[in-house]
Amino acid sequence: MKVINATLRKKTGLFTISYHNGVIDAIEPQAGLLTLEGADVINAKQQLLMSPLVDPHIHLDAVLTAGEPEWNMSGTLFEGIERWAQRKASITFEDTKQRAKQTIDMLVAHGIQHVRTHVDITDPQLTGLQAMLEVKNEVKDVVNLQIVAFPQEGIESYKNGRELLEKALQMGADVVGGIPHFEYTRDKGVSSVHYLMDLAEKYNVLVDVHCDEIDDPNSRFLEVLADEALVRNMGERVTASHTTAMGSYDNAYCYKLFRLLKRSKINFISCPTESIHLQGRFDSYPKRRGLTRVAEIDRAGMNICFAQDSIRDPWYPVGNGNILRILDAGLHICHMLGYEDLQHCLDLISDNSAKTMCLGEQYGIEVGKPASFILFNAKNDYEVVANQAKAVLSVRHGNIIMQRQEDQVQLLSVTTPAQQDVATTRLAIGV
Repeated sequence: MKVINATLRKKTGLFTISYHNGVIDAIEPQAGLLTLEGADVINAKQQLLMSPLVDPHIHLDAVLTAGEPEWNMSGTLFEGIERWAQRKASITFEDTKQRAKQTIDMLVAHGIQHVRTHVDITDPQLTGLQAMLEVKNEVKDVVNLQIVAFPQEGIESYKNGRELLEKALQMGADVVGGIPHFEYTRDKGVSSVHYLMDLAEKYNVLVDVHCDEIDDPNSRFLEVLADEALVRNMGERVTASHTTAMGSYDNAYCYKLFRLLKRSKINFISCPTESIHLQGRFDSYPKRRGLTRVAEIDRAGMNICFAQDSIRDPWYPVGNGNILRILDAGLHICHMLGYEDLQHCLDLISDNSAKTMCLGEQYGIEVGKPASFILFNAKNDYEVVANQAKAVLSVRHGNIIMQRQEDQVQLLSVTTPAQQDVATTRLAIGV
């Protein structure tokens, strides 16, 4: 198989990408447009071919539960946790599977092939985890699913929290999580970080912690996590999600903190639509934006990416699986619509996310790597964002898993006041 007339990110000209048995075996520049046809040829039509999109932070066990049994009326993180605790009491194995797979279909429809999902393990029966482990196996041909053992109600502050977290890893969770700012005391928060890092070393798993997801400038568990990562030499395998308190830190402290963060080499995930919705709820005016320092982290050379976090659950009542919507919002909220940011903005939902998930040789448009890619009806990062383009093709290990047909919209308009004839313009859009 081969793809002809493809545009590649950060390269000029057109390319042919050949692959066999699900692996890329050649990437060749073209002298001009090719007109090859056949069942073994995909004509990219000068569209952008890139690595699949990645969503490194979502909660598939909680999706599509907004308003069940009650709505989060305050819009706060903490009421969201209360509402989820109500819903969690009635979840079933099949209910969790059905909602998760319905949402995965949404993600695949938008060119996402790699997903990291946090699954609440503060449940004595671990129903959600059992369901998600089965889902992981059932969707492996379309999505690479990493599962985080996430103690939503705490490790130290929830009954048998330590035992449940370790049992989740024994059952097959890929990543160990935590939520230190939700523990009852700072001491318990610090203890929870030490414990989860011990488990990460014991079971040789990745780390992804909901860290300082609060507007409190005194919530400083990020320094604890980063220091643990540095001391244990685990930084590239460790992720700090949210870190919204950083938006409330004073600059003097943050300057000192960045020194540690850079040395630790940990990764960062921001969920801009969710954070702008949940945070700043206790402010009158001026209201904080409630996001971490995305632009500053990026420009300091640290790895940061965007994620969806929730889709129609107690924390976030909307969402449709389109991570470009998240990218667009994040670039606006974080003041990242400058020229240089827009030239590589897709990194925030692709390459940076892949690094966070430690995908390594599973990811990238290179000879010897899997023939997994998507096509956008655009030429570069800027056009994708400016036009809110949608993925029109998704190929995983050489197999087409999604194709989007284009609709034709007729725009009927009078071109000038003196010209009375109606001109018809056809505009191709993705549906």
